[in-house]
Amino acid sequence: MKLKLISALVAGLLSTAPAFSATLDFQGAGAYNFIQDYYNGGTNDAGASGTNFGISFGPDALALDNDDFFTYYSNSPNAGILAAVGEQAALNVATGFSGAVSFWYSASENTAVTIFSGLNGTGDVLGTFNLLANAQNGCSDTLYCHWDFASLTLSGVARSIQFGGSAGVAGFDNISVAPVPLPAAGWAMLSALGGLGAIRRRQRAA
Repeated sequence: MKLKLISALVAGLLSTAPAFSATLDFQGAGAYNFIQDYYNGGTNDAGASGTNFGISFGPDALALDNDDFFTYYSNSPNAGILAAVGEQAALNVATGFSGAVSFWYSASENTAVTIFSGLNGTGDVLGTFNLLANAQNGCSDTLYCHWDFASLTLSGVARSIQFGGSAGVAGFDNISVAPVPLPAAGWAMLSALGGLGAIRRRQRAA
């Protein structure tokens, strides 16, 4: 009876627990390297790996870092950014993400970034960032030297952010999303509780 009660309480806590927030600053993700699975337990196209946030990128998502970064971009929050070089530059979270989504951006033209319910910019549109050209507001040291913060809050669970529409006209930094925890984590905790209960029963019987 006690085990059932504990299991029910744990299940309730898991269902109401907030998702963790992942902020991608692209430092170390590569200097002119495609990001790929760098944030998904895999590697970028140069074989380097980063923190596993469960986040992957489409084949047109390029990371700029360190000295290479300053040729075209400056004054961003961190010395590393995401630049889309084609239409397939979506950020993907297989388990989904919800709540607040935000990033810093610098754009030479008006552009848009769209959030979708499916992977790789598919499914229903759940939100759109309409970004105004701001790349040289008050500066001119590089093509992209001014950065603004953009955010919105989702009402549902999304699985991708499509940056491909901004190819060649914008850069992004400190992209923040809140991935939905894996359901398997809850089952693992409940299984562990069940194992502890079985051990306790054997101890009492001994």
